[in-house]
Amino acid sequence: DFLNPSADFRGCSALHYAVLINDSKLVRLLLEFGADPTIVNERGHRPAMYAKDSSIRDLLAEAESKKAEEVAAKEREERRLQPLENRLRKVIVGQEAAIRTVSAAIRRKENGWYDEDHPLVFLFLGSSGIGKTELAKQVAAYLHKDIKKGFIRIDMSEYQEKHEVSKFIGSPPGYVGHEEGGQLTRALAACPNAVVLFDETEKAHPDVLTALLQLFDEGRLTDGRGTTINCKDAIFIMTSNVGSQVIAEHAQQLRYVSGNDEADIEISRDFKEKVMRPILRRHFLRDEFLGRINEMVYFLPFSTSELTELVNRSLKSWSEKALKRHSLTVTWNREVVDLIVDGYDVYYGARSINYEIERRIISLLALADEQGHLNPGSRVNISVSHKSVKDEAWSSKKSNENLDPTISSPPRIVLNVTDSKGKMNKVLDLTQTTISWA
Repeated sequence: DFLNPSADFRGCSALHYAVLINDSKLVRLLLEFGADPTIVNERGHRPAMYAKDSSIRDLLAEAESKKAEEVAAKEREERRLQPLENRLRKVIVGQEAAIRTVSAAIRRKENGWYDEDHPLVFLFLGSSGIGKTELAKQVAAYLHKDIKKGFIRIDMSEYQEKHEVSKFIGSPPGYVGHEEGGQLTRALAACPNAVVLFDETEKAHPDVLTALLQLFDEGRLTDGRGTTINCKDAIFIMTSNVGSQVIAEHAQQLRYVSGNDEADIEISRDFKEKVMRPILRRHFLRDEFLGRINEMVYFLPFSTSELTELVNRSLKSWSEKALKRHSLTVTWNREVVDLIVDGYDVYYGARSINYEIERRIISLLALADEQGHLNPGSRVNISVSHKSVKDEAWSSKKSNENLDPTISSPPRIVLNVTDSKGKMNKVLDLTQTTISWA
């Protein structure tokens, strides 16, 4: 009799129902036994949003305040036991200076040591494929349980023309798309404290950068409908490849001077001010835009040990897929890792490593699988062959009088396949015209 049978009660908790039937004693009892007053139903409403009686509202307000204090205390303890730096290092390879800089800025914000009138703004600089986007994702995952809402990614290459500003913040009245709002404003309205990634910012039209300047300076943005979105608690991360070649060459020079490829190097203040700032000023044109950036974070080329870790991580991921999809056990040795590392391109970062693995190993596995040589239960050991083409021909008992014995082949990936019956086969690299089996 108390509830409207046509209403939507999906996701309602016992506390929701107690509030809806206006039973203060039941509300108090549920709260005493640990009912969570912050749980929302399918419509996103907390129990307090249905309270009609002032005594119930007061009970829920007190419970929500207590719950917020408990959550804050728990989060502080988690941060103390597991600092952000440690979490990031589990996912990000290398980039120690970037991890330290970002973690310190996030820590200041989390603990109230920041300027609450302005959002936190980063500019991530460096070559492609060295962790800029991944670090932004991990910060969002750390700060937000709902990563779908808490991480907003905007590809700035889609905003290269002046008229595309409307797609960014929404069309003005009378124009197509006015009621829909803009890509950024819609997402920020849903989660005002999100981590927002502006990918490849250097490609955006200057008018888009003007909108960003307002956003960074005032912590708010007005959409095409005149609605103002306050987002001072958001974190904005821009990525850019501007000056990436200069940064990479400087980092390599620092490692060379140190005499240690594994040295933990950092970009000097002198380099930032005398080399990078003029480059950034020429590109972004406005000093006030650069002035609103809290931290310019430099991502450096990988060292040899970091490349080795990248290769092993990627191969491990592929081996897990092979086991799950094809019931194959895949192993490899250090020589394989070193061969893949040799394919590293400093200007393409981890992408060049992934490309080498796909080109030299995964393509060979796929070809062997297509020809029926990889059966469920097989074991595949990936190794490197240093034999010349003539040596391989002789070992396979395939004479070829045209082979020049003075010419040797470069190292090649070899698949040593043991099927479920214990039979050993050998697959040569794709540089051969056909797959050869021992």
